[in-house]
Amino acid sequence: MPPAVKLDSVRRYASEIRGDYEELLAQLVAIPTVSMDPRHGPDMRRGARAAVELLRSFGARAEIFESQGFPVVFARFSSGRAAPTVTVYNHLDVQPADGPEWRRPPFRMQIEKGRYYGRGTTDDKGPALAAAFAARFVAEAELPINVQFLWELEEEIGSPNFESVLAKNARRMGSDSVVVSDTIWINRQRPAICTGLRGLLGATLRLDTGRHDAHSGLTGGAARNPLAELSAVITELVDAGTGRCKIPGFYANVVPPSRRELASFARSGFSLSAYKRAHGLSTLRHKDAKAVMRAIWAEPTLEVHGIAGGYQGPGIKTVVPPHAEAKISMRLVPDQEPSRVFAKLTAYVKKLNPDVVVSRESTLMPYRGVTEGPLADAASEAIRFGFGKAPAMVREGGSIGAVVTMQKVLRCPVMFLGLSLPEHGYHAPNENFDWRQASGGIATFVRYFELLSQASEPSRVTRAARRAPGRAGAGQR
Repeated sequence: MPPAVKLDSVRRYASEIRGDYEELLAQLVAIPTVSMDPRHGPDMRRGARAAVELLRSFGARAEIFESQGFPVVFARFSSGRAAPTVTVYNHLDVQPADGPEWRRPPFRMQIEKGRYYGRGTTDDKGPALAAAFAARFVAEAELPINVQFLWELEEEIGSPNFESVLAKNARRMGSDSVVVSDTIWINRQRPAICTGLRGLLGATLRLDTGRHDAHSGLTGGAARNPLAELSAVITELVDAGTGRCKIPGFYANVVPPSRRELASFARSGFSLSAYKRAHGLSTLRHKDAKAVMRAIWAEPTLEVHGIAGGYQGPGIKTVVPPHAEAKISMRLVPDQEPSRVFAKLTAYVKKLNPDVVVSRESTLMPYRGVTEGPLADAASEAIRFGFGKAPAMVREGGSIGAVVTMQKVLRCPVMFLGLSLPEHGYHAPNENFDWRQASGGIATFVRYFELLSQASEPSRVTRAARRAPGRAGAGQR
């Protein structure tokens, strides 16, 4: 269907509000909403209040929903008539910004040649602000669409309270669909729409064999070495060369990607050299691009994140340590269920070494998104409208806990319209965003909202979701 809203008018709008966009993004970045650091508790509430004020200034009805942790911001641009409703999800909390690699102050945004440097610029305040400007444009154009916003402040710590907030307020949040702009393109030349996310299962392995350090000259050879024993367990859990998990039954429920998905992966424009450069990797396990894409998007993993125990200072302290601990996680794909995988992990570790204690840290179900139908078509057309190119349909290897929660509680499909690029540095030092992606994102969201406004009345699924608030209890990252 041809657009009623002309691209030139959207581009003119974006050009006119560029200064406002940059000023507001700088204000959001200046609030260090680091959810995992208790010292930033006051900043989290300051960030929520700033978000409410921003959305109200755009003409939305906005409020704060409290939780046992940090709040959730909810806002609605209402068309004032019976019209389809779409909910936009973003998160306003950010990763810590420590370390000498930062070349600029992380919480004082700097603009250099249309690029915005600062923590949270791309993950996820910049994309959130682009969607908000698009919603304001649509509201002022009086298109028959209700646009809601859910801005969370606990995504970076696994969304521990998000489901309880949604369950409590589901009647007010009834929606025909949700769209998330917290995903990444393949590269700047090729837009991408995410059609699935991996789940997550985190665990710690701990082995205690003594009460304190023991002199290796007096006890070595007789004393058990927990670091060596735990290393042996890890070796039996994962093949370090291939990354293949060795836990019996680990791959039993894995649904492989379809031929259509693999063909879309192949057409995505994925580049091994660009991938390595974006993530600071010198070598990879695979030399074939197709194998890498399958490994990061469609296959489960077991990764070792850290091993602790014994002496860590300069030189060598000749002791046998009393304990050791390893931190691991598994990225899961459809249809792997975290509880079943954890049971397999525990049973296998006990078989390898019965003294190792396995503790479950966090869980999150994988998500299989929409790849066909009106919503998928609208997303593809919106990207083409905003950026002039058709997107590739790919999956993402990461996890977004809120996505699974929204599908469960709001009972509607969840789509993705990401705006970030690999070089923007998700979670990395010198994180950045840029005006090309922001302005194209504004146009993309305007067209997406317009296409949804041309849809039929709200579905029976949405009406059912408004009647029933859903159940709490989803996993967390």
